Amino acid sequence: MALAAYHLKNLLEAGCDEAGRGCLAGPVVAAAVILPPRVRLPGLDDSKQLNEARRDALRPLIEERAIAWAVAIVDPMEIDAINILNASFRAMHLAVDALHVRPEHLLIDGTRFNAYTGIPHSCHIRGDGRFRSIAAASILAKTHRDELMQRLHAEYPIYGWAVNKGYPTGGHRSAIEQHGPCIHHRMSFRLLKEPVALI
Repeated sequence: MALAAYHLKNLLEAGCDEAGRGCLAGPVVAAAVILPPRVRLPGLDDSKQLNEARRDALRPLIEERAIAWAVAIVDPMEIDAINILNASFRAMHLAVDALHVRPEHLLIDGTRFNAYTGIPHSCHIRGDGRFRSIAAASILAKTHRDELMQRLHAEYPIYGWAVNKGYPTGGHRSAIEQHGPCIHHRMSFRLLKEPVALI
């Protein structure tokens, strides 16, 4: 099914999505993207439907051809303080804050959102597979977060973040069990069956 160019015609819409919500480590990253109605982005789709090479190829095209785009992060300490759902919404708000063009409507991937002052929004289940701007936001959020996790891997290679990107894989949990968590882990998450202390 082809992705829709807009939800409400004749409004400047920004698609918003996040990456890293289910991870044990690293920030949650959100993107907001405003696309021209007739933009050409061959192969654009929900980031989860694309392999890494396709996401990496689309990222510069989105950044070049968007009317405006922005990416924002909320770190693990703030995630632990306000919970991952609120942290995801905050990251989206920060991304919208950073847009150099103010949108007239926000398209949110998912079922819930904390309203952004002065800009109406609509939530869309599986919106990243329905609207171009949300799909573009999902790709920017995912690629920027993956890049960040690669950098964090250089600091803490024992956790294998270059491969698992902070998600709860068997290898990641084994490394936490063996070495303990570090400052980039979300201590409010269930890292292991038993509570663990920060190293």
